[in-house]
Amino acid sequence: MKTNLTLLVACTLLFAACSSHAKKIIVYANNDADINQETKAVVQKDTTGHLDKTIEYNGSDKVALTVKTFAGSTITLEIPDDGYYIANLKAKDTIIGGFQKYSTPEEANRVMSQEQLLHNIDSLNQMIQGINVSAANRTFFILPNTVAKITTNTEATIVGPYHRMTSIAKEGDKEPEVYRFYSINEVREMVNKLMKLTK
Repeated sequence: MKTNLTLLVACTLLFAACSSHAKKIIVYANNDADINQETKAVVQKDTTGHLDKTIEYNGSDKVALTVKTFAGSTITLEIPDDGYYIANLKAKDTIIGGFQKYSTPEEANRVMSQEQLLHNIDSLNQMIQGINVSAANRTFFILPNTVAKITTNTEATIVGPYHRMTSIAKEGDKEPEVYRFYSINEVREMVNKLMKLTK
């Protein structure tokens, strides 16, 4: 009986240790990409359109995604540590963005001053060029066929390209951890629209 109890406790502790490790990956790809979580393989099939799929692996072992590119080459992307990642497997589009403080809908619709507008345009132009982008600043410039660790918090919210979410509810007094990402072309279009609002 004592042996069985010891074995049960050991198994429970082992399970808890394994389940506490998580690697969550949002894969951004083009139309019809084949994303196979079980085999850890992705096959690019197109160079246009957009799809995203979240895959997750538990355990402390490193994860290696094998990617067959649209050009026919094969690359391996390594995910060594626990955390939340973006794998940009789009054939041509760079993904840019980072941490964003999400507000209530009223704050999101507030009027912006010309000074704020110019500051935002400058910040967006810097992001397009990859200037002042770093994990320390929680900003990211993710080239095609690369992977980036966004946060250690796998419960964070990541809003991807082409989504229009502008606000998120708080859970109690805690501010949500939200990261907003765009395709580089979306940001260029955003800059062009904002430029028309300048005096």
